[in-house]
Amino acid sequence: MGLGHSAGGAYNERSERKPLPLPLHACLDGFMPLSPQRLNLSLVLVTATCLAALGSDRSSCRAQTPDARADEVIDQGLLWLASQQHRLGHWTAQGRYPAAMTALSGLAFLCEGSTPTQGTYSENVRSAVDYLVRQARPNGLIGDPLRDDRYTYGHGFSMLFLSQVLGEEEDYQRQQELIRVLTKAVEFTGEAQTAAGGWGYVSAKDQSGFDEGSTTITQVQGLRGCRNAGIPVPKVVIDKAVEYIHNCTLKDGGVQYSSKGGGGRPAITAAAIACLYNAGEYDDEFVPRMREYCRRHLDAHNQSNYGHWHYAHFYYSQVQYREGGETWENYRKATAAKLIREASRVQTPAGQGVTWGQGYIGNVYTTALNLIILQQENAALPIYQR
Repeated sequence: MGLGHSAGGAYNERSERKPLPLPLHACLDGFMPLSPQRLNLSLVLVTATCLAALGSDRSSCRAQTPDARADEVIDQGLLWLASQQHRLGHWTAQGRYPAAMTALSGLAFLCEGSTPTQGTYSENVRSAVDYLVRQARPNGLIGDPLRDDRYTYGHGFSMLFLSQVLGEEEDYQRQQELIRVLTKAVEFTGEAQTAAGGWGYVSAKDQSGFDEGSTTITQVQGLRGCRNAGIPVPKVVIDKAVEYIHNCTLKDGGVQYSSKGGGGRPAITAAAIACLYNAGEYDDEFVPRMREYCRRHLDAHNQSNYGHWHYAHFYYSQVQYREGGETWENYRKATAAKLIREASRVQTPAGQGVTWGQGYIGNVYTTALNLIILQQENAALPIYQR
């Protein structure tokens, strides 16, 4: 993924971080009023107690897995991720990319089965939605161009997250606000598309026509999520994007970095297959050789020959899940074993958590992606369902 090392406005937000990872106010009903300090301590203790009770009573959306350790790691990873949410509702990658990190973290909680109104992490999801809605610009961009450098990533992931939330929102006014934000976001994405049919790190209006595969995929998935949620999406925008992917596909099935070249990239190829599926191109003639290319290059344990393992398997897990059967089962087991082995134990205010530190963008990014991968089988989100 192209969220890289460019200079940006990093700053220390730890003082803004939410003191509580879980919404447990209902657990305190009937207690006498407490001081803010004692209230925080009580909430932490209640959180730990409730989590212990919930250990064997998982969300009804959670698929049963043969490895109980995988379930435990998912729970602990979600707990750690929740503890990293800031008071304003967002997450960052070491102070950067708030829109992208918030959307990806929100997706991880949606995969668990929580919504803005129900579930263990409902308050976390709701706060994330509110933050992204506040970040929506008059021109349709979701994000802050000053802090979300390479802002098309955050915009695309935000469209995806908010579109999955729309159908779960029960408040009419909030529904209408989401529809307004997503409608404008689709318009922005259409205007940001390059002449070649792809997208760059910023809008085509803000640069000289540069396009790149990974940013293109985020826009197409976001558009598909919006379309599934009932937001109008111009067919010409999707058609141009599909043509872009075809034009970037090499003879060996690899999808190159950009329409201008750059060689085949396994991560972008996996993302491109998921993108074609999202675009409704289930029988696309390019897919068989793209899948064969991924089969050769994207072994679950291979991390050294192409980089961006977590980004690649964020998309490849979607592809393998759609394939189903033995292909998915073998992939799921191998990937889960790797992620369980690499998880790092950390303590949170509410109990034992885990996180993943691989990758140069930071733990929030890597942990959110890994949790989505591990929860793929839950099929909680329409965009990820078979």
